[in-house]
Amino acid sequence: MKKKKVITGLLAASLLVSVPITPALAGSVKWVNVNVNEEQDGSLFNSENYDFMKFSEIGKKLESINKQSNRVKVEVTGTSSQGYPLYVVTIADPKSQGKFGKIQSLRKQMFKNPEKAQDWIANNPDFKVPIMINGSIHGTEFVGTDAVLQLIERFALDNDAETKEILENNILIFNVVQNPDGRVDATRFNGEGVDLNRDFITQSQPETQQTVELLTEWNPMVFLDTHGYVKNYGPNLQGLIEPCTPPHNPNYEYDLYQKWAFGQAEAMEAEIMADQSSYEGNLYQSMKGSYIPQRDDAAGWDDYPPIFTPMYAMYHGAYGHTLEAPTNDEDGVRWMYNAIMGSLKYATENKQEMISDQIEMFKRGINFDHPFHDEGHFPNAYILPVDEKDPTVTEKAVNHLLKNDIEVVQSSKAFTAGGKSYAKGTYIVQMDQAKAGLANTMLWDGEDISNDTPAMYDISAWSLPELWGFEANPVHEAVTVVASKVNNVAGKGSVSGKGPFLIPNSSVKAVELANILLSQGVTVKRDAEGNFYAEAASNKISAAVKESGLKIGTAEVPADAKAIESLNVAILKDGGMGKVQSHSGTKLALKRLGFNVTEVTPVEVANTGLTGFDVFVYSGTESLISTNLSNANKEFGFETAGQLTTFKENVHAFLNNGGKYIAVGAGASRATKTLGLTNNTINTAGSNSNGIVKVSYEGEGLTAGYDQDDLGFVYRPVWYTGLNGDEVGATIADSEEFFVAGHWRGNAPAQGQAVIVKEQDKDVTLIGLEAGFRDHTDYLFRLLSNAIFTK
Repeated sequence: MKKKKVITGLLAASLLVSVPITPALAGSVKWVNVNVNEEQDGSLFNSENYDFMKFSEIGKKLESINKQSNRVKVEVTGTSSQGYPLYVVTIADPKSQGKFGKIQSLRKQMFKNPEKAQDWIANNPDFKVPIMINGSIHGTEFVGTDAVLQLIERFALDNDAETKEILENNILIFNVVQNPDGRVDATRFNGEGVDLNRDFITQSQPETQQTVELLTEWNPMVFLDTHGYVKNYGPNLQGLIEPCTPPHNPNYEYDLYQKWAFGQAEAMEAEIMADQSSYEGNLYQSMKGSYIPQRDDAAGWDDYPPIFTPMYAMYHGAYGHTLEAPTNDEDGVRWMYNAIMGSLKYATENKQEMISDQIEMFKRGINFDHPFHDEGHFPNAYILPVDEKDPTVTEKAVNHLLKNDIEVVQSSKAFTAGGKSYAKGTYIVQMDQAKAGLANTMLWDGEDISNDTPAMYDISAWSLPELWGFEANPVHEAVTVVASKVNNVAGKGSVSGKGPFLIPNSSVKAVELANILLSQGVTVKRDAEGNFYAEAASNKISAAVKESGLKIGTAEVPADAKAIESLNVAILKDGGMGKVQSHSGTKLALKRLGFNVTEVTPVEVANTGLTGFDVFVYSGTESLISTNLSNANKEFGFETAGQLTTFKENVHAFLNNGGKYIAVGAGASRATKTLGLTNNTINTAGSNSNGIVKVSYEGEGLTAGYDQDDLGFVYRPVWYTGLNGDEVGATIADSEEFFVAGHWRGNAPAQGQAVIVKEQDKDVTLIGLEAGFRDHTDYLFRLLSNAIFTK
């Protein structure tokens, strides 16, 4: 099959200079051909499947539309984790090119002089607003992209009055297939096993990074995210249209969002119902409307965490909606098409007032005026000091903030704020800025909402400082210091002295550097506190150190330091149990730590064992070693009942031959019990419980680099009792206030209990904390490297 060419739409010069252009990709684009014989016709996760448009046909379709229309610009703005193109289509009426200049000027004023922007809108109704539609972030939810393609064709080619009116008032941005990997493979997640609709606070994947770039580039007034499949949530209420149930994240200006979002949802529902006679299925012909959580429910479908695409978009001022079609068929495509059309009509009718309120959100941020928030909820500033020897964690955080359109400055001299002294070069996030809500949701500690709602849809704590491991000190007073605006941080490491060289056990980058040097043949030793010592000439390690961003120098090697080796790590692959690849976050964490990681399936371990590996990591659901699986899950587990027996035998043989076994999280801990590798009692809380907890770490060996007064993250919390002399590396803090932020009712039994243990008679370590959760908990990644390196 021939390689695809980048599709370039041709527009009038006036359109090209007026519509923001996505920055060119750095470096060469890796193209992966789609073998049409390997594209899946459907997914086991769907109860219905239909002849949806295959990804290999989408580029041709867009090229054909582009040739027929002067309204269209087709771009490839990035590539997926497997290298497939990410298509973005922008559609606007080229005959009204003057209006593009107006919206471009208006966008600048939104963040510099919002009052002036609002006044201009009130007196100039003749302008366009950007609206963004996201196609199929979950690969198995095929109807979203198919509806998007139908809409692209309509707005590119049709000339009816309704189409013209929408194009006269809007710029339409279609992110055609947000998850090409998933569409090709008929999986929910991308090629790395990541659910992209859980990645918008971490932004670990190229697909989410591309969407963030689009959102910060356009700041769309409306953002629609296409999903499936939800039916019969209420009596004959088919499909789902947000806004959501409480709790609402306190960092939103929710009054401004709700003012228009609910009316827009009802407009989408009305458009669906107006076309009811066109649907073929009985489900649709008898429907009474759609399920709108805020109207039809009290809890369970919240918009609290910023991990979901529409919720993240709301921090950029968008009226964000998740749209869940009822079924995976042509009726589902029609439902999605109609819902989007209802949204476009509503936005067209109300654009002046809606964009004025979007700008009001930015104005509140700039004026440090949040009328519906408690006094002190937003600090005046966050101060981010820098560790001179290992600035990598703070530098990563600063670059992350900048990519999310959050302003950061760096002090030009030492200063004092909030009763603390800070050195020259300290970073400051002043909170009188347009997107203060996004800055705060990323930098605050979070809150305990256990008593606010009976259940949460997903996580309820995500603090970047606490879970990435950098300091962000809130200051509730004006911070006045000479500072310069930061555009990018490109820190480079350095080596001083003649060696041996100390690499502190301080960050992901530090462990990665140790592993890189090991792979290059450098002798590396590790002490009881987890610090590494490189015994080599400076010129042999300087390139790797420079790339790492660390600043290292000469130090004496302690007597207790022992040489470590490059180790081959196997991780048990969860192909998609319960629509989740539960091992993927831990896998990515291990890779970022610099380990050589190989995914092995349960069947592979049963058939061929673990020969050639030094470490075996189990992170995820206990269902991976079950013999009683649903049809949707059978392909990921054992093929025969007898394979469970051989799996057990091979794991035990691996341990007897000097291998190391590490279990991460509740599911893996329960599986370890099933495998007969521990006699401990595995205690678990409900699957809905998660959050940030206070943890007491021993500070050596398994928990080197952590303190007695420290933090961890739990998801479906697990703790261990009946230890029978096993080594305890960490416990939940023995305090009634051990739970810092999140949702975990009835957590008292976990107080003071063990969360990291090592068996006394075999090399088996149980880590109850979610050390690699969704590639987000950077601060806890070193628990994995500690467990791997500790003998």
